[in-house]
Amino acid sequence: MSLLGKAAVAMWWSVRPEQRAEFGDWHSHEHFPERMNIPGFRRGSRWTSTTDAEGFFVLYELEQYEVLTSKGYLDRLNAPTPWSTKMMPHHLGMVRSQCRIVASFGGGVATSLATIRLSPDVGREAELQKQLSGMLGALARKPGLTGAHLLLTDTPRTSAPTTEQQIRGKDGAADWIVLLSGYDADAVDAVIAGQLSPSSLHAAGAREDIMIGRYRLAFTMTPQDVAATQQTDDLQKKSGTPVGSAACRSSS
Repeated sequence: MSLLGKAAVAMWWSVRPEQRAEFGDWHSHEHFPERMNIPGFRRGSRWTSTTDAEGFFVLYELEQYEVLTSKGYLDRLNAPTPWSTKMMPHHLGMVRSQCRIVASFGGGVATSLATIRLSPDVGREAELQKQLSGMLGALARKPGLTGAHLLLTDTPRTSAPTTEQQIRGKDGAADWIVLLSGYDADAVDAVIAGQLSPSSLHAAGAREDIMIGRYRLAFTMTPQDVAATQQTDDLQKKSGTPVGSAACRSSS
């Protein structure tokens, strides 16, 4: 996939099995639409771990870095809905990184994703960024792959704990993030075992404490999706048809 905009929020956390059904309902039908209604939010995607039964990865793509400190976003973070207030304590081990997108290659949305959390060795930041940027452009064009991206965490200086963060507890943060997407999970795995393996990344200038996650797409939404859904709901209300009825679903 290609990333939309110049900034992103990348998040990893776990949800216990007994909470996953309600979490999916809340996150898909309330939380994502709420976020996509914030000016500057371009797309949200939720991914389930293929190696950890409780793990999730969520990515919000933002028009500009300044969206992170915008009134629209901060107002939502500091005024969670009752359902959000109920669900936030179930976000376990939250890692939340507010990022600048420094390299993005590819197009579309694919089903398979690898996330790599890494940090540069001291004094090798420029070297690592140059090598990664050059490598990712070529990887995005390989058979089975669709996108390769580099994000650098840059937490806003004025960032203070929001109401949502206070409910969850202290969030962690990643440093540098590589995202590799594809329509062929085996192709993604092959790159993770080769060109983007921990040993290869360490040789390119990364520290040894590298974390790799593998994910499958669960849900994605854009502001256009929210607008279309709201328009459909309005038309159903005007016609007297119950919103979300079987009749409406079968005619779509």
